Amino acid sequence: MIRIRRADERGQADHGWLKTNYTFSFSSYYDPNHIQFRSLRVMNEDRVAPGRGFGTHPHDNMEIVTYVLEGALEHKDSMGNGEVLRPGEFQRMTAGTGITHSEFNPSREESVHLYQIWLLPAEEGLEPSYEQK
Repeated sequence: MIRIRRADERGQADHGWLKTNYTFSFSSYYDPNHIQFRSLRVMNEDRVAPGRGFGTHPHDNMEIVTYVLEGALEHKDSMGNGEVLRPGEFQRMTAGTGITHSEFNPSREESVHLYQIWLLPAEEGLEPSYEQK
């Protein structure tokens, strides 16, 4: 059954440099009633402080979509991609057989506000790929 989950009902974390709202269980937030919805595994709303971000880390067998609302997010990955994602742009990354990447806020003054969505792929073991629009 689909149920509306209000923003104030979501999990929250404040790491100082990162403020996150979790729709589903993620990282240290665990809610057995909200693990995932079908293939939708992660739907996080993040605010990343200026000059901060996520160092190089791996993913596999996951489709990851990022959408920036405010600020900018710099992406670098093991396939050689290096892009800056700006408001209104989408990034799609197929982790497939495995990819490493980093995401940082390149601004010294402005936070970046973004949504990140992770989907379980219909097929595992795909070739990693990246697209930004």
